[in-house]
Amino acid sequence: MQAHFVGKLISGVVLAAGFGMAAVAMPAQAATLRMAWSQDATGLDPHKQTAFSSIRLLELIYEPLVRLDGNLQIVPGVAESWQFSPDGKQLTFKLKAKGKFQNGAPVTSADVKASFQRILDQATGAVARANFLSIASIDTPDATTVVFNLSQPDVPLLTAMTSLNAAVVPASEITAGTIGTKAIGSGPFKLDSWVPNSKEVLSANKDWAGGTIGVDGINISVLPDETAILASLRTGQTDFALLNDPLVATLVPKEPKLQLTRTPVLSYNVLQLNPSRKPMDQLAVRQAISCAIDRKDVMDTAALGEGKVTGPLTMPLYATDPSQLFCYKRDVAKAKKLMADAGFANGFSATVIAATGEPPTATAEAQVIQSQLAEIGIKLDIKVMELNVYVDTWLKGNFDMAVALNGGSADPYSMYNRYWTKTGNLQKVANYIDDTLDSLMQKGRAETDPTKRKAIFAEFEKHIAEVSPWIWLYTAYGYTAEQKNVEGFVPTPTGSLFGLSKVSIK
Repeated sequence: MQAHFVGKLISGVVLAAGFGMAAVAMPAQAATLRMAWSQDATGLDPHKQTAFSSIRLLELIYEPLVRLDGNLQIVPGVAESWQFSPDGKQLTFKLKAKGKFQNGAPVTSADVKASFQRILDQATGAVARANFLSIASIDTPDATTVVFNLSQPDVPLLTAMTSLNAAVVPASEITAGTIGTKAIGSGPFKLDSWVPNSKEVLSANKDWAGGTIGVDGINISVLPDETAILASLRTGQTDFALLNDPLVATLVPKEPKLQLTRTPVLSYNVLQLNPSRKPMDQLAVRQAISCAIDRKDVMDTAALGEGKVTGPLTMPLYATDPSQLFCYKRDVAKAKKLMADAGFANGFSATVIAATGEPPTATAEAQVIQSQLAEIGIKLDIKVMELNVYVDTWLKGNFDMAVALNGGSADPYSMYNRYWTKTGNLQKVANYIDDTLDSLMQKGRAETDPTKRKAIFAEFEKHIAEVSPWIWLYTAYGYTAEQKNVEGFVPTPTGSLFGLSKVSIK
């Protein structure tokens, strides 16, 4: 596999995605950006975080080797260049010579090696570990060169390395055991202080190798809900806000002093079943639940129709038309028959968990699903949890069903292998695997021909929709609201706030 193949593959993603990226003018003068959001980070360890609120904060502080831009194109992060070997079994990075951590130490190949060794160590509990199991060894011939030796060609590896969960952290902090207690990265901003569920204060990292930063810092306020955020924007107390609730976001265009950025995202809203628990261990029961759910009704009711019904694959290059997947048109009669065939004609009781605020639509989604499943005899109890409690419960797989918002990726393998392979490190969350899913994921990982990869993952998507361990609902939008004197923010389909590094206040 040549390096140009990866370029060709990513170019295909870009063409399919069709997301534009505007040029950004540098600010005439810097200032402190006053920002607000309603959900705070749940932790500071970039290798362990799954909550979007944590990722959005930490991606301003830490950097991976490479990242995805607004067009889903792979661009430099800590690394300035990269190259696959002709056989696809080596991936070599050259690091930016001027890269520095926020403690003043240079970013070296030793830090990269230590970071990936930490991710691969099962004891760490790194959430993206499964993405990197092809790494057999890591060489560091000099301070700015890193060579990943792979056990097999691994097409999605480079995309997996764009994740915040693959951030490069200082080797010294790993040795000291301070990852997660301090946040020292090489990104555009330093975390000066954090008062959980209250505020974060960030200052510009003047040593950032990524270029000039448009503001002196960011003061982030954690406000109780998004209506309070909108009120703060209206009164001019907030310059920039991250919004997740479509009920609030759709009000922003009515405000003459505000502007709304609305971006389709790769993350997906999903009802996760737990097939390790009775009666969800029966295929017919899971399929009955799939047939009983009206996905569009869930989206229209909970999210004001702000989204698109989706199958498992949300990236434009690979996504299948959902109408071609199992039971995407609601069929209550079929659902009742499947329940009866499984011996549950009179239904059963179960509990669904949902998090407060992430997404803000979670409780409403659960309520719509509760009503729909009642029609086939399933009595669903809704248990709403604080986000940190929900995340802990979710990671342990300690639920009957869960309403979730999960992250997307430009590549199907890096998006799903941690759930749907036999070596996936989030198998406790998925609680389901079969030979077909595992085989298709492995084939898609190794295949270098884009057309063949698309066919493999189309088969994967069809199969997983049919066996129904999860019920995929819809993709939504990422929203940011800002005063009209805030310029230069570039959104991405991943929902990243990294574009704040180029924001200016006029």
